[in-house]
Amino acid sequence: MALRFLGKGPDSPDGDSPTVWEDGDDYILQGFTIIDTATLQHVGDMLEGETLICFPKRLMQFFSEVAGGWL
Repeated sequence: MALRFLGKGPDSPDGDSPTVWEDGDDYILQGFTIIDTATLQHVGDMLEGETLICFPKRLMQFFSEVAGGWL
């Protein structure tokens, strides 16, 4: 299945991020990588290939469950 674009942060630098797509049962998120050591220590160990991103609450409107329906 191809990614389906759902929305992009209108006030993001250069209009590039954050962004959300839908891919079947999953959401694909583009945001800024968390590099703050205190945050990373709080989260603890992550699996290889995982990362933490910052995704603004204001973009939750693009998730169908929050918007009141299903995709």
